[in-house]
Amino acid sequence: MPKTRSANAARLEFAPGCLVQSNLSGAAFTGDWLWVAGDEACGIDRLRRLDPVGRETLRFGEVRDFPLADLLDLPGAAGEEADLEGMAVADGFLWVVGSHGLKRKNAKPDRDHAENAKRLAKVTLDGNRRLLACLPIEPDANGAPCLVRQAKDGRRALRLKGDAQTNLLSRALVDDPHFGPYMAIPGKDNGFDIEGLAVDGRRLLLGLRGPVLRGWSALLEIAVETRSDQLRLAPLDDRGTLIRKHFLQLEGLGVRDLHFSGDDLYILAGPTMVLNGDIRVFKWPAARPFLAANRDPVRFESALTESVSLPHGHGTNRAEAICDLPPTLSGGKASWLVLYDAPGADRKEGEHTVFGDLLRHD
Repeated sequence: MPKTRSANAARLEFAPGCLVQSNLSGAAFTGDWLWVAGDEACGIDRLRRLDPVGRETLRFGEVRDFPLADLLDLPGAAGEEADLEGMAVADGFLWVVGSHGLKRKNAKPDRDHAENAKRLAKVTLDGNRRLLACLPIEPDANGAPCLVRQAKDGRRALRLKGDAQTNLLSRALVDDPHFGPYMAIPGKDNGFDIEGLAVDGRRLLLGLRGPVLRGWSALLEIAVETRSDQLRLAPLDDRGTLIRKHFLQLEGLGVRDLHFSGDDLYILAGPTMVLNGDIRVFKWPAARPFLAANRDPVRFESALTESVSLPHGHGTNRAEAICDLPPTLSGGKASWLVLYDAPGADRKEGEHTVFGDLLRHD
């Protein structure tokens, strides 16, 4: 479990015009290169490791943007936000998932009461939010990892079959007794909202920020296969099970991110709605072999270990991404990188530089 937290130990430098530095929601590494995503953009940013310039331990910059529209035929418009909330690197692919949730317009201080009432009643779906995709990683001529539509070895960028309104996952859940009723509720209203992704072979875990049901959070376990240039849901067993449900006792918090470290699964958890509250890391020991052996369609897991609480501000500094540092960056000491949505003044330098934390763990 985490032993020490080094605040603002990772410096991330973005370029003018970047959209993600104020809404970071996912992170993963390929060697010394850092991939990040934000929930208000429709692309992936890659940052290179640079020499430190101040008190930070690690510095990343020289950002390059990879628009998703260059890699995939998106379900929505090319510039429409994908609300990317989960990211993982596995077997030469970068996997990404959108929230899949609806959004509600918010009241604005410069609008009158009648206009704000109309805004608060308006619920919409951005088609790119219903995105689950794998993107091939391939080195360029200089050895830098790049995201490509098709790699030289034949690997292709693929997304789960669907359109701007629905995909195979949302269709499979619409009549689900636990989650079906929440598919029509905006994510930040405790509606359906994916915010974590972990990959183990063909098996994917999707962590739900919401709904939280009587204090129980949930992971959805699915498997995917390639058919006709698209990803399809594949049966998890010989009974044809397409989704397994794992309900977790996270003390009323929802999932903000997921990360395998060895056989253990670590869960970043926080409030389901836009609240200023605890953000914690939980550990599910030996989750990987358990999930591989499990055949139950629904499980309740309460024997999780709470590790550490992370700082948060008032409307700022919400931890949303966690990932292991590669050994070349950790100095041989197992560590995580933690990145924050809505960074406060204490986590920013100018308009384009933000800071994350490093967490030592066992």
